[in-house]
Amino acid sequence: MYILGISAFYHDSAACLVQDGRVIAAAQEERFTRIKHDSEFPRNAIRFCLAEAEIDISQINALVFYEKPFVKFERLLKTYLSFAPAGLPSFFQAIPVWLKGKLFMKSEIAGILHEEFGGQPENTYFYSHHRSHAASAFFASPYADAAVLCIDGVGEWSTTTAWQGNSNRLQQLWEIRFPHSLGLLYSAFTYYTGFKVNSGEYKLMGLAPYGKPVYRQKILDNLLDLKADGTFRLNMKYFNYCTGLTMTTAAFHHLFDGPPRQASEPVTPRIMDLARSIQDVTEEIIMRLAVSLQKETGNRNLCLAGGVALNCVANGRLLREGPFASLWIQPAAGDAGGALGAALGVWHEHCNQPRQPEGKDLMQGCYLGPSFSNDEIRQFLDKHGLTASYCEDEQLYETTASDLSAEKVIGWFSGRMEFGPRALGARSIIGDARSEKMQRVMNLKIKFRESFRPFAPSVLRERLSDYFAMQTDTPYMLLTAQVNDQHLRPLSEAEKKLTGMQLLNVPKSDIPAITHVDGSARIQSVHRETNPRYHAMIQAFEKKTGCGVIVNTSFNVRGEPIVCTPLDAYKCFMRTEMDSLVLENYYLRKENQPPGIKDRLGLEEFAPD
Repeated sequence: MYILGISAFYHDSAACLVQDGRVIAAAQEERFTRIKHDSEFPRNAIRFCLAEAEIDISQINALVFYEKPFVKFERLLKTYLSFAPAGLPSFFQAIPVWLKGKLFMKSEIAGILHEEFGGQPENTYFYSHHRSHAASAFFASPYADAAVLCIDGVGEWSTTTAWQGNSNRLQQLWEIRFPHSLGLLYSAFTYYTGFKVNSGEYKLMGLAPYGKPVYRQKILDNLLDLKADGTFRLNMKYFNYCTGLTMTTAAFHHLFDGPPRQASEPVTPRIMDLARSIQDVTEEIIMRLAVSLQKETGNRNLCLAGGVALNCVANGRLLREGPFASLWIQPAAGDAGGALGAALGVWHEHCNQPRQPEGKDLMQGCYLGPSFSNDEIRQFLDKHGLTASYCEDEQLYETTASDLSAEKVIGWFSGRMEFGPRALGARSIIGDARSEKMQRVMNLKIKFRESFRPFAPSVLRERLSDYFAMQTDTPYMLLTAQVNDQHLRPLSEAEKKLTGMQLLNVPKSDIPAITHVDGSARIQSVHRETNPRYHAMIQAFEKKTGCGVIVNTSFNVRGEPIVCTPLDAYKCFMRTEMDSLVLENYYLRKENQPPGIKDRLGLEEFAPD
């Protein structure tokens, strides 16, 4: 039985194909269209899923959409009525879009499928937004039973939901409803500090360690009423997202001593302190919610999903200090993962199919997207007259390790593309974690992004606890932990007095390229079973250098989706100062590329996110 799950029309549209409970393929639409967070119907992602399974649309038994449009429309109407006459401009902007297609989603989907694929599945279902999140977390998890916590901006009405997962069933326990939302609270600070909502939240989290939580109490005293059990209500006089086209009000700006920062303005210590303060408040809310949920359910296991579950700093603290013995986070925790959750939900709950987790998750390392054979790579190289050397596996790993140890930056394109927001060694840019200049070089010359943003380590799973204060698997780069003391570098008295961006150029450890200013790292443990080539390459680097850790960042520039095809990878390689590019078993060096190739390919520019 084939079930096709889709998410669309808000942000991060995606498609996922499940066959008899097994995830066959999943991808975000942005990877094909090259439009960051693309919200359009995921026709290209669907086309890929069908091709991966070698079927056509007539063989799909059921299609499931990740939320319920009528319930969402009800929320919009009631919100506008509650705040009327405020919000009329926003109302007049939203309603035509809904009347044109969003409200009549079933016929809209059917029309697109007939036009694009010549038919439609016999059955179409609509799963609620938070149930899709919960299903993506629990049904894909390694647990037979678990508590489930979903936290995001908003679905239909829910912003936070708690669930009990048993076998093939999910029971909702309670919810927090719009407009009271932890995700939107965090996004309000994302907006206020000058970053883009729905993409800049990572920046806010990365900026937090540079600041002090001086506004923490002001947030707790004014912006929300936080209860001991973690539930809360926001003071809506400070927020504009219900009716306006911005996130915060004049009262918010007065409370924090000024208007929102413009993206072109410098990041000041005040902005760093705001980032740290909202991060601390977010962690406090999540910790309280988790303690309450554990007491209520008695579970030892917790599953997380929703956009807030991508806050790896909060996740790391929850694992270290929280009440649950084991934690599993859906790696595609945002809206894209709703497509996967909706499909698994129909399989287990509607079709009443059993689950047998057997101690491992269903995500297959998150390598669920397109792949390209060496023959396809060769055809691409020949078509454009590109210079490359073919290497057998061992030679490829050795060459890559040698270049890494010489502080070269390499684009690594190997195997099936990752599903979700993280690059995990299939579409990655890699470097030497021991290099003191690597973080600066990668930010300014490769990624073209803010200098304060940290980079993540990929570490051999068997060497994880040698470098980091962590024993738990973290294959999806969703947990932070401290670098072990023996790898930390003692700071001089003068260095201890530095603050803010002054900390940026102070090496914190003997793996400085991946050590954040607070001594932490957002870790990916690399497993031989799920990505043998990436694992083998890091092993070759360790054999050469004695270091089992490398830098791993996503294969893209700022504002660009992660690369999908060899052409995407080559364009990104040529528009940056990367030194080498691995395309499966082909090795390309920058200095050997043909003159004028940039003009011939027409390298597009991406707007900063």
